[in-house]
Amino acid sequence: MRFKMIIAFVEPDRTEELLTEAREAGASGATVISNARGEGRNPVRGVFGLEIAAQRDVLMLLVDQTCARKVLERLAEVGEFDETPGTGIALQLDVEDALGVRHQMIDLVERMGESWKGEPR
Repeated sequence: MRFKMIIAFVEPDRTEELLTEAREAGASGATVISNARGEGRNPVRGVFGLEIAAQRDVLMLLVDQTCARKVLERLAEVGEFDETPGTGIALQLDVEDALGVRHQMIDLVERMGESWKGEPR
């Protein structure tokens, strides 16, 4: 079984909604890192010209490669990443190997209707 890592930087008030949408698109779980700091191309200035760094949540989803693109596109669509500047970004990375996900693999294979054979690659 091959995995992809989807990392999304999102507005904190959208985290729960985006996690729900990711699950519906095939993700089986996520790790959320709260209160990350982000800055766009043009820093936002506040009172007295001081920079205001927007707080973000970082969503990390380890997903089977067969549903990775669907999850990525769903996050971008619901989060309006391409339509509205500053709402977030998402990216997908290849995962060479993963440990501690055997229970997820068995569940994924059962959902796909296949028999599980061997170790993750």
